[in-house]
Amino acid sequence: MQAMETALAQIIERVRAAAADRTPLRLRGGGTKDFYGLALQGQVLDTRALRGIVSYEPSELVVTVRTGTPLAELEATLAAHGQCLPFEPPHFAKTPADAATVGGMVAAGLSGPARASVGAVRDYLLGATLINGRAELLSFGGQVMKNVAGYDVSRLMAGAWGTLGLLTEVSLKVLPVAPAEATLRFECNQADALRKLHAWGGQPLPLNASCWVQDAGVGTLYVRLRGAVAAVEAACRMMGGTRLDTGTTAPDWAACREQTLPWFADRAQRPDHALWRLSLPPTAPVLTLPAAAQPLIEWHGALRWVQAPVSAGGALRDAARAAGGSATIFRAASADGTSAGGQFDLKSPALEQIHKRLKQSFDPVGIFNPGRMSGTW
Repeated sequence: MQAMETALAQIIERVRAAAADRTPLRLRGGGTKDFYGLALQGQVLDTRALRGIVSYEPSELVVTVRTGTPLAELEATLAAHGQCLPFEPPHFAKTPADAATVGGMVAAGLSGPARASVGAVRDYLLGATLINGRAELLSFGGQVMKNVAGYDVSRLMAGAWGTLGLLTEVSLKVLPVAPAEATLRFECNQADALRKLHAWGGQPLPLNASCWVQDAGVGTLYVRLRGAVAAVEAACRMMGGTRLDTGTTAPDWAACREQTLPWFADRAQRPDHALWRLSLPPTAPVLTLPAAAQPLIEWHGALRWVQAPVSAGGALRDAARAAGGSATIFRAASADGTSAGGQFDLKSPALEQIHKRLKQSFDPVGIFNPGRMSGTW
Protein backbone atom coordinates (compact mmCIF):
# COMPACT_ATOMS: atom_id res chain seq x y z
CA MET A 1 0.00 0.00 0.00
CA GLN A 2 2.84 2.38 0.83
CA ALA A 3 4.43 1.68 -2.54
CA MET A 4 1.16 2.56 -4.30
CA GLU A 5 0.80 5.78 -2.34
CA THR A 6 4.35 6.73 -3.24
CA ALA A 7 3.81 5.94 -6.92
CA LEU A 8 0.59 7.97 -6.97
CA ALA A 9 2.27 10.93 -5.24
CA GLN A 10 5.09 10.86 -7.78
CA ILE A 11 2.65 10.87 -10.70
CA ILE A 12 0.67 13.74 -9.21
CA GLU A 13 3.85 15.75 -8.76
CA ARG A 14 4.85 14.96 -12.34
CA VAL A 15 1.52 16.31 -13.58
CA ARG A 16 1.80 19.39 -11.36
CA ALA A 17 5.24 20.20 -12.76
CA ALA A 18 4.09 19.61 -16.33
CA ALA A 19 1.13 21.94 -15.85
CA ALA A 20 3.36 24.64 -14.40
CA ASP A 21 5.84 24.36 -17.28
CA ARG A 22 3.17 23.62 -19.91
CA THR A 23 5.06 20.46 -20.80
CA PRO A 24 2.99 17.98 -22.85
CA LEU A 25 2.59 14.51 -21.37
CA ARG A 26 1.89 11.32 -23.27
CA LEU A 27 -0.07 9.04 -20.94
CA ARG A 28 0.86 5.42 -21.57
CA GLY A 29 0.19 2.02 -20.04
CA GLY A 30 1.19 -1.01 -22.09
CA GLY A 31 1.26 0.99 -25.32
CA THR A 32 -0.65 -1.69 -27.25
CA LYS A 33 -2.93 0.92 -28.82
CA ASP A 34 -0.27 3.44 -29.82
CA PHE A 35 -1.28 2.86 -33.44
CA TYR A 36 -4.52 4.78 -32.91
CA GLY A 37 -4.83 8.54 -33.13
CA LEU A 38 -3.49 11.50 -35.03
CA ALA A 39 -0.19 11.92 -33.18
CA LEU A 40 1.77 10.72 -30.13
CA GLN A 41 3.33 13.77 -28.51
CA GLY A 42 4.88 14.68 -25.19
CA GLN A 43 7.03 13.09 -22.51
CA VAL A 44 5.87 9.56 -21.66
CA LEU A 45 4.17 9.21 -18.29
CA ASP A 46 4.02 5.48 -17.57
CA THR A 47 1.01 4.41 -15.48
CA ARG A 48 2.04 0.80 -14.85
CA ALA A 49 3.29 1.49 -11.34
CA LEU A 50 -0.38 1.87 -10.32
CA ARG A 51 -1.04 -1.86 -10.24
CA GLY A 52 -3.30 -4.24 -8.38
CA ILE A 53 -6.90 -5.13 -7.62
CA VAL A 54 -8.14 -2.89 -4.81
CA SER A 55 -11.33 -4.81 -4.03
CA TYR A 56 -13.35 -7.57 -5.63
CA GLU A 57 -16.72 -8.81 -4.47
CA PRO A 58 -17.77 -11.70 -6.72
CA SER A 59 -21.20 -11.87 -5.09
CA GLU A 60 -21.72 -8.17 -5.84
CA LEU A 61 -20.38 -8.41 -9.41
CA VAL A 62 -18.08 -5.43 -8.84
CA VAL A 63 -14.31 -5.05 -9.06
CA THR A 64 -12.19 -1.98 -8.28
CA VAL A 65 -8.76 -2.02 -9.88
CA ARG A 66 -5.80 0.30 -10.39
CA THR A 67 -5.39 1.35 -13.98
CA GLY A 68 -1.82 0.15 -14.51
CA THR A 69 -2.93 -3.43 -13.83
CA PRO A 70 -2.45 -5.76 -16.83
CA LEU A 71 -5.83 -6.49 -18.41
CA ALA A 72 -4.94 -10.18 -18.65
CA GLU A 73 -4.36 -10.26 -14.88
CA LEU A 74 -7.82 -8.85 -14.20
CA GLU A 75 -9.45 -11.24 -16.66
CA ALA A 76 -7.70 -14.23 -15.06
CA THR A 77 -8.92 -13.21 -11.60
CA LEU A 78 -12.49 -12.89 -12.86
CA ALA A 79 -12.31 -16.21 -14.73
CA ALA A 80 -11.23 -17.97 -11.53
CA HIS A 81 -14.62 -16.97 -10.11
CA GLY A 82 -16.60 -17.81 -13.23
CA GLN A 83 -16.99 -14.15 -14.20
CA CYS A 84 -15.87 -11.93 -17.06
CA LEU A 85 -15.83 -8.56 -18.78
CA PRO A 86 -18.69 -9.31 -21.18
CA PHE A 87 -17.77 -6.58 -23.68
CA GLU A 88 -14.58 -8.50 -24.57
CA PRO A 89 -12.02 -5.67 -24.67
CA PRO A 90 -9.26 -6.21 -27.25
CA HIS A 91 -5.66 -6.32 -26.05
CA PHE A 92 -3.87 -5.75 -29.39
CA ALA A 93 -0.64 -7.12 -27.95
CA LYS A 94 1.93 -7.84 -30.68
CA THR A 95 4.32 -9.92 -28.58
CA PRO A 96 4.05 -11.98 -25.37
CA ALA A 97 5.90 -9.16 -23.60
CA ASP A 98 3.17 -6.65 -24.44
CA ALA A 99 0.49 -6.18 -21.80
CA ALA A 100 -2.59 -4.05 -22.29
CA THR A 101 -3.67 -2.30 -19.09
CA VAL A 102 -7.04 -1.69 -17.50
CA GLY A 103 -6.53 2.06 -17.86
CA GLY A 104 -5.84 1.68 -21.56
CA MET A 105 -8.96 -0.44 -21.91
CA VAL A 106 -11.12 2.32 -20.45
CA ALA A 107 -9.32 5.19 -22.16
CA ALA A 108 -9.63 3.51 -25.56
CA GLY A 109 -13.25 2.51 -25.00
CA LEU A 110 -12.93 -0.35 -27.51
CA SER A 111 -15.09 -3.45 -27.29
CA GLY A 112 -14.97 -6.86 -28.94
CA PRO A 113 -17.40 -9.03 -30.93
CA ALA A 114 -20.12 -9.07 -28.24
CA ARG A 115 -20.47 -5.26 -28.14
CA ALA A 116 -23.77 -5.07 -30.04
CA SER A 117 -25.46 -7.52 -27.67
CA VAL A 118 -24.02 -6.73 -24.23
CA GLY A 119 -22.98 -3.07 -24.40
CA ALA A 120 -19.72 -1.13 -24.43
CA VAL A 121 -16.96 -0.47 -21.90
CA ARG A 122 -18.66 2.68 -20.65
CA ASP A 123 -21.81 0.72 -19.81
CA TYR A 124 -19.84 -1.24 -17.20
CA LEU A 125 -17.88 1.68 -15.74
CA LEU A 126 -19.31 2.45 -12.31
CA GLY A 127 -16.73 4.87 -10.96
CA ALA A 128 -13.32 6.37 -11.63
CA THR A 129 -10.54 8.22 -9.86
CA LEU A 130 -8.39 10.49 -11.99
CA ILE A 131 -5.80 13.23 -11.94
CA ASN A 132 -6.89 16.30 -13.89
CA GLY A 133 -4.72 18.90 -15.59
CA ARG A 134 -4.48 20.86 -12.33
CA ALA A 135 -2.90 17.85 -10.60
CA GLU A 136 -6.05 17.34 -8.51
CA LEU A 137 -7.03 13.79 -7.56
CA LEU A 138 -10.77 13.50 -8.19
CA SER A 139 -13.23 10.64 -7.70
CA PHE A 140 -16.50 10.19 -9.55
CA GLY A 141 -19.23 7.58 -9.37
CA GLY A 142 -18.96 4.60 -7.06
CA GLN A 143 -19.54 0.86 -7.06
CA VAL A 144 -23.23 0.67 -7.93
CA MET A 145 -25.41 1.51 -10.92
CA LYS A 146 -27.58 4.58 -10.37
CA ASN A 147 -29.30 7.36 -12.22
CA VAL A 148 -27.13 10.43 -12.74
CA ALA A 149 -28.19 14.06 -13.15
CA GLY A 150 -25.83 16.06 -15.34
CA TYR A 151 -22.54 14.68 -16.65
CA ASP A 152 -21.66 11.11 -15.76
CA VAL A 153 -17.98 12.01 -15.51
CA SER A 154 -16.72 8.44 -15.08
CA ARG A 155 -18.15 7.45 -18.44
CA LEU A 156 -16.75 10.55 -20.10
CA MET A 157 -13.33 8.95 -19.61
CA ALA A 158 -14.26 5.91 -21.70
CA GLY A 159 -13.00 6.59 -25.21
CA ALA A 160 -11.37 9.91 -24.30
CA TRP A 161 -7.91 8.41 -24.97
CA GLY A 162 -6.39 10.14 -21.95
CA THR A 163 -7.08 13.64 -23.25
CA LEU A 164 -9.18 14.62 -20.22
CA GLY A 165 -7.18 13.17 -17.38
CA LEU A 166 -4.99 10.36 -16.08
CA LEU A 167 -7.09 7.50 -14.73
CA THR A 168 -5.67 5.97 -11.54
CA GLU A 169 -8.46 3.61 -10.43
CA VAL A 170 -11.75 2.34 -11.86
CA SER A 171 -14.70 0.33 -10.59
CA LEU A 172 -16.31 -2.03 -13.09
CA LYS A 173 -19.44 -4.12 -13.20
CA VAL A 174 -18.69 -7.73 -14.18
CA LEU A 175 -21.00 -10.60 -15.14
CA PRO A 176 -21.04 -14.38 -14.76
CA VAL A 177 -19.80 -16.41 -17.72
CA ALA A 178 -22.80 -17.64 -19.73
CA PRO A 179 -23.69 -21.27 -18.92
CA ALA A 180 -24.02 -22.23 -22.59
CA GLU A 181 -22.43 -21.19 -25.89
CA ALA A 182 -22.72 -22.26 -29.52
CA THR A 183 -21.43 -20.97 -32.85
CA LEU A 184 -23.42 -21.48 -36.06
CA ARG A 185 -22.02 -21.16 -39.58
CA PHE A 186 -23.96 -20.17 -42.69
CA GLU A 187 -22.60 -19.91 -46.22
CA CYS A 188 -24.24 -16.81 -47.73
CA ASN A 189 -23.47 -13.56 -49.48
CA GLN A 190 -23.33 -10.24 -47.67
CA ALA A 191 -26.92 -9.23 -48.45
CA ASP A 192 -28.31 -12.56 -47.22
CA ALA A 193 -26.19 -12.34 -44.07
CA LEU A 194 -27.56 -8.91 -43.25
CA ARG A 195 -31.13 -10.08 -43.89
CA LYS A 196 -30.65 -13.02 -41.54
CA LEU A 197 -29.15 -10.83 -38.82
CA HIS A 198 -31.93 -8.25 -39.11
CA ALA A 199 -34.59 -10.95 -38.87
CA TRP A 200 -32.98 -12.65 -35.89
CA GLY A 201 -32.46 -9.31 -34.16
CA GLY A 202 -36.23 -8.90 -33.85
CA GLN A 203 -36.67 -12.24 -32.10
CA PRO A 204 -35.97 -13.34 -28.50
CA LEU A 205 -32.78 -15.19 -29.36
CA PRO A 206 -29.56 -15.30 -27.27
CA LEU A 207 -27.49 -13.60 -30.00
CA ASN A 208 -24.09 -12.61 -28.65
CA ALA A 209 -21.76 -11.95 -31.60
CA SER A 210 -21.62 -12.24 -35.37
CA CYS A 211 -18.99 -12.05 -38.09
CA TRP A 212 -19.45 -12.18 -41.86
CA VAL A 213 -16.34 -12.51 -43.97
CA GLN A 214 -15.57 -13.53 -47.54
CA ASP A 215 -12.74 -16.03 -47.72
CA ALA A 216 -11.48 -17.39 -51.05
CA GLY A 217 -14.59 -16.04 -52.71
CA VAL A 218 -17.01 -17.75 -50.32
CA GLY A 219 -19.12 -15.60 -48.01
CA THR A 220 -19.57 -17.06 -44.53
CA LEU A 221 -21.60 -15.81 -41.58
CA TYR A 222 -20.68 -16.93 -38.08
CA VAL A 223 -23.14 -16.33 -35.25
CA ARG A 224 -22.30 -16.92 -31.60
CA LEU A 225 -25.08 -17.65 -29.11
CA ARG A 226 -24.66 -17.31 -25.37
CA GLY A 227 -27.14 -17.71 -22.53
CA ALA A 228 -29.14 -20.34 -20.68
CA VAL A 229 -28.69 -23.91 -21.93
CA ALA A 230 -32.34 -24.25 -22.98
CA ALA A 231 -32.30 -20.92 -24.82
CA VAL A 232 -29.12 -21.72 -26.75
CA GLU A 233 -30.30 -25.21 -27.73
CA ALA A 234 -33.69 -23.91 -28.87
CA ALA A 235 -32.04 -21.16 -30.94
CA CYS A 236 -29.74 -23.67 -32.64
CA ARG A 237 -32.72 -25.76 -33.69
CA MET A 238 -34.66 -22.75 -34.96
CA MET A 239 -31.86 -20.91 -36.79
CA GLY A 240 -30.34 -23.87 -38.59
CA GLY A 241 -26.88 -23.62 -40.12
CA THR A 242 -23.92 -25.80 -39.16
CA ARG A 243 -23.07 -26.00 -35.48
CA LEU A 244 -19.35 -25.79 -34.81
CA ASP A 245 -17.32 -27.13 -31.90
CA THR A 246 -17.03 -24.45 -29.22
CA GLY A 247 -13.47 -25.41 -28.35
CA THR A 248 -12.48 -24.90 -31.98
CA THR A 249 -14.28 -21.60 -32.46
CA ALA A 250 -13.11 -19.91 -29.24
CA PRO A 251 -9.66 -19.07 -30.69
CA ASP A 252 -11.33 -17.75 -33.85
CA TRP A 253 -13.54 -15.36 -31.90
CA ALA A 254 -10.46 -14.24 -29.95
CA ALA A 255 -8.66 -13.65 -33.26
CA CYS A 256 -11.63 -11.59 -34.46
CA ARG A 257 -11.39 -9.51 -31.31
CA GLU A 258 -7.63 -9.05 -31.67
CA GLN A 259 -7.76 -8.45 -35.45
CA THR A 260 -5.47 -11.39 -36.20
CA LEU A 261 -7.86 -13.23 -38.53
CA PRO A 262 -6.46 -13.88 -42.02
CA TRP A 263 -8.74 -11.15 -43.40
CA PHE A 264 -6.91 -8.54 -41.29
CA ALA A 265 -3.49 -10.05 -42.03
CA ASP A 266 -4.09 -9.68 -45.77
CA ARG A 267 -3.52 -5.94 -45.42
CA ALA A 268 0.21 -6.63 -45.09
CA GLN A 269 0.17 -7.47 -48.81
CA ARG A 270 -1.20 -4.00 -49.58
CA PRO A 271 0.96 -1.51 -47.65
CA ASP A 272 -0.86 1.48 -49.14
CA HIS A 273 -4.17 0.35 -47.60
CA ALA A 274 -5.48 1.61 -44.27
CA LEU A 275 -7.95 -0.25 -42.10
CA TRP A 276 -11.19 1.72 -42.11
CA ARG A 277 -13.88 1.38 -39.44
CA LEU A 278 -17.44 2.09 -40.56
CA SER A 279 -19.93 2.58 -37.72
CA LEU A 280 -23.47 2.21 -39.03
CA PRO A 281 -27.04 1.50 -37.95
CA PRO A 282 -27.38 -2.30 -37.80
CA THR A 283 -30.14 -2.14 -40.42
CA ALA A 284 -27.89 -0.42 -42.99
CA PRO A 285 -27.88 -2.24 -46.35
CA VAL A 286 -24.91 -3.45 -48.37
CA LEU A 287 -22.78 -0.38 -49.12
CA THR A 288 -21.26 0.57 -52.44
CA LEU A 289 -17.54 0.40 -51.68
CA PRO A 290 -14.37 1.09 -53.69
CA ALA A 291 -13.48 -1.61 -56.19
CA ALA A 292 -12.39 -4.95 -54.72
CA ALA A 293 -13.09 -3.78 -51.13
CA GLN A 294 -14.90 -6.62 -49.36
CA PRO A 295 -15.79 -5.75 -45.77
CA LEU A 296 -15.61 -7.86 -42.65
CA ILE A 297 -18.87 -7.28 -40.77
CA GLU A 298 -19.40 -7.48 -37.02
CA TRP A 299 -21.97 -6.35 -34.46
CA HIS A 300 -24.93 -7.70 -36.44
CA GLY A 301 -24.22 -5.25 -39.26
CA ALA A 302 -23.34 -2.18 -37.19
CA LEU A 303 -19.55 -2.44 -37.55
CA ARG A 304 -17.91 -2.90 -40.95
CA TRP A 305 -14.17 -3.09 -41.50
CA VAL A 306 -12.83 -2.10 -44.91
CA GLN A 307 -9.29 -2.17 -46.30
CA ALA A 308 -8.77 0.73 -48.70
CA PRO A 309 -6.23 3.46 -49.47
CA VAL A 310 -6.56 6.86 -47.85
CA SER A 311 -7.56 8.25 -51.24
CA ALA A 312 -10.82 6.28 -50.93
CA GLY A 313 -11.74 8.17 -47.77
CA GLY A 314 -14.17 10.52 -49.48
CA ALA A 315 -16.15 7.69 -51.04
CA LEU A 316 -16.19 5.69 -47.81
CA ARG A 317 -17.34 8.64 -45.73
CA ASP A 318 -20.05 9.52 -48.23
CA ALA A 319 -21.32 5.94 -48.25
CA ALA A 320 -21.30 5.75 -44.45
CA ARG A 321 -23.08 9.09 -44.02
CA ALA A 322 -25.72 8.15 -46.57
CA ALA A 323 -26.48 5.11 -44.42
CA GLY A 324 -26.61 7.21 -41.23
CA GLY A 325 -23.13 6.41 -39.92
CA SER A 326 -19.49 7.44 -40.12
CA ALA A 327 -16.15 6.19 -41.44
CA THR A 328 -12.75 6.63 -39.80
CA ILE A 329 -9.27 5.21 -40.24
CA PHE A 330 -8.59 2.73 -37.46
CA ARG A 331 -5.08 1.70 -38.50
CA ALA A 332 -2.98 3.91 -40.73
CA ALA A 333 -1.49 2.59 -43.95
CA SER A 334 2.09 3.15 -42.79
CA ALA A 335 3.52 1.32 -39.82
CA ASP A 336 4.58 4.54 -38.11
CA GLY A 337 1.11 6.05 -38.43
CA THR A 338 2.27 9.10 -40.39
CA SER A 339 -0.64 8.74 -42.78
CA ALA A 340 -3.18 8.90 -39.98
CA GLY A 341 -3.62 12.66 -40.32
CA GLY A 342 -7.22 13.57 -40.93
CA GLN A 343 -8.38 10.06 -40.12
CA PHE A 344 -11.44 11.06 -38.13
CA ASP A 345 -14.79 11.83 -39.69
CA LEU A 346 -15.79 15.47 -39.49
CA LYS A 347 -17.70 16.41 -36.36
CA SER A 348 -20.49 18.95 -36.18
CA PRO A 349 -19.44 22.43 -34.97
CA ALA A 350 -21.67 22.00 -31.92
CA LEU A 351 -20.04 18.70 -30.97
CA GLU A 352 -16.59 20.15 -31.51
CA GLN A 353 -17.43 22.97 -29.10
CA ILE A 354 -18.54 20.48 -26.46
CA HIS A 355 -15.26 18.60 -26.83
CA LYS A 356 -13.25 21.81 -26.46
CA ARG A 357 -15.15 22.88 -23.35
CA LEU A 358 -14.69 19.51 -21.71
CA LYS A 359 -10.99 19.62 -22.52
CA GLN A 360 -10.73 23.13 -21.07
CA SER A 361 -12.50 22.06 -17.88
CA PHE A 362 -10.39 18.98 -17.20
CA ASP A 363 -7.06 20.01 -18.74
CA PRO A 364 -6.88 23.85 -18.88
CA VAL A 365 -3.34 24.13 -20.25
CA GLY A 366 -3.62 21.13 -22.57
CA ILE A 367 -0.85 18.87 -21.24
CA PHE A 368 -2.57 15.47 -21.66
CA ASN A 369 -2.01 13.65 -24.96
CA PRO A 370 -2.09 16.80 -27.11
CA GLY A 371 -2.84 16.21 -30.78
CA ARG A 372 -3.97 12.61 -30.37
CA MET A 373 -7.67 13.24 -31.05
CA SER A 374 -7.62 16.72 -32.55
CA GLY A 375 -5.21 18.84 -34.52
CA THR A 376 -6.17 21.91 -32.48
CA TRP A 377 -5.89 20.62 -28.87
